[in-house]
Amino acid sequence: MLYDLEVSLPNPVRRNPLNLMGTSIRTVGMLTLLLASAAGNMAYAEDASEAHPITAPWAEDPYPSTYKPETVAPVAITNATILTAAGPAIGSGTLLIENNKIRAVGANIEVPDGWQVIDASGQWVTPGIIDAHSHAGTAAVPGVEDGLNEMTGPNTAEMFAEFSLWPQSPVYPRLRNAGVTTIQVLPGSANIFGGRTAILKMVPSTTIQGMKFPGAKYGLKMVCGENPTRVYGAQNRAPMGRSGLMAMMRKYFADAAKYVEDWTGYADKLADENIDSDAAAPARDFQLDSIAGGITGDVRINTHCYRAEDMTNVLITAKEYNVKVSSFHHAIEAYKIMGTLKETDTCIAGWGPDWGGFKMEAYDFSSLSIPMLSEAGVCVAVTSDSDETGQHLNIDAARSLAAGQRAGLDVNEEDAIRWITYYPAKILGLEKETGTLEVGKMADVVIWSANPFSSYAHPEKVFIDGVEVFDRSDASAAPLSDYEITPSDKGDTQ
Repeated sequence: MLYDLEVSLPNPVRRNPLNLMGTSIRTVGMLTLLLASAAGNMAYAEDASEAHPITAPWAEDPYPSTYKPETVAPVAITNATILTAAGPAIGSGTLLIENNKIRAVGANIEVPDGWQVIDASGQWVTPGIIDAHSHAGTAAVPGVEDGLNEMTGPNTAEMFAEFSLWPQSPVYPRLRNAGVTTIQVLPGSANIFGGRTAILKMVPSTTIQGMKFPGAKYGLKMVCGENPTRVYGAQNRAPMGRSGLMAMMRKYFADAAKYVEDWTGYADKLADENIDSDAAAPARDFQLDSIAGGITGDVRINTHCYRAEDMTNVLITAKEYNVKVSSFHHAIEAYKIMGTLKETDTCIAGWGPDWGGFKMEAYDFSSLSIPMLSEAGVCVAVTSDSDETGQHLNIDAARSLAAGQRAGLDVNEEDAIRWITYYPAKILGLEKETGTLEVGKMADVVIWSANPFSSYAHPEKVFIDGVEVFDRSDASAAPLSDYEITPSDKGDTQ
């Protein structure tokens, strides 16, 4: 290691932070609340007189996905080099797709009669690329209103990124055509708590709900370091420095822990047949909902953090309230605390090898960060943070791979494909559904013209849930967006 700055954090004891007053509760992550109609947020059946159990209020999705994949004919992709992201590369391999899922993958697989066959001789097949840190559809392109940041206070945890998104953004089809099948769009980085993320399938839709990844847990964007202190310090308000920022973070965690305790106590009273109680439900607080979800595990914590000591301080503060930090984003100095990250199973959503030096907390970057973390067994993803970079994440992964190999690190293409597929899926909590080419998983698949880590490679076909959403050879493909015009096959350019 280049630095001996490891911080010893023992394996988290899953102690219950809600048991501060001796209240006996069930496993918080599986908490189910029986809410009375007076609570105002009850799920009603057709017979409104019958109360049904629903999940804790912070675990609800008030804007659920309406996405449902088409039913398509089964497809076999044959004679390809397959990078599954789950094991070694498969030469001359076959991938079978049926009912929107992967039915089989490997060598010497027999193709059932009547299936469509795509001969991918000389081509490569990978899982669809997943970008765990994107702002696509919310800013910059095509230069309309910026909904990235709600810079009205250091805690805007009640905000939802999906309401800043434009489903007809020209960026979305460009990402899809570049082999990206899933993205996580995060709020900006001005606030300690910025709001909930949006996890999207890169499918055409007129609504964001039509793109939302079904069943995905929300993420919560958190931020440490320079951004909040610069934004609010300039307004002569807290946080003006790192001490103020961490104090505010701790207070918000404490408030959320008390909020969970109040709701848990209310649920226990309703469930206890020996108590004749008409207790009122706690007051609903949408801001605390998001942070409470981080305590119970119903919302995944994504923390923008650059410096090693900042990441360590966040881990210590989060541990006090039993908060699981799912990932640190950007994490320029993550290579300094690799042991801590591995021990706490904290993922890194990082950049390619040359993103650094653009501000004070980014000075101590290393082009070897991604491959060093990978070699050390840390969950690490290459992400974009940019509409442009999001269209060539395979190349950023390739550049990081090349840097690592030049330095003699033990990394290869099987590692690099996981940086842009499996590990970002893990950051989103979706590794059981997508991110690798394994039987039973969603058929999010890319056929590449060549080795995807070559600058000459490009996607030939892209499938999302087994549905072909891009075919490079199709000259009659629809325009990239409602705001662009593609010449017709008759040569009309007007």
